[in-house]
Amino acid sequence: MNIIGRLTKDAEVRTLSNEKQVVNFSVATNESYKNKQGDRIEQTTYFDCAYWISAKVATLLTKGKLVELTGRVRTRAWIGKDGEAHSGLNFHTSQIKLHGSGRKTETVQATAQGTTDDLPF
Repeated sequence: MNIIGRLTKDAEVRTLSNEKQVVNFSVATNESYKNKQGDRIEQTTYFDCAYWISAKVATLLTKGKLVELTGRVRTRAWIGKDGEAHSGLNFHTSQIKLHGSGRKTETVQATAQGTTDDLPF
């Protein structure tokens, strides 16, 4: 699945107990359409994203950056401390394309054999 959206805040790197690192970030996608009455409806969807291939990409994932992501989406549901039901979308990211940087589109991609990073890190 591919999604295109803007980062809602700077990416964060978490180090797990097994020393593996994950880059966490959030992306907002926008969709607009006209309803039956002809009114334009704007809809924003938020995805909590995880990228496991290289933590170095986190420095490029800053608030407002336009990104195109390839990966798998999963839903999650939970009961909060307030007792209310919550839900969200997780996006397990395997490829990141950065747009609007003033130079050619940059890509970070995982391959079946290992990791291929086209970004300079």
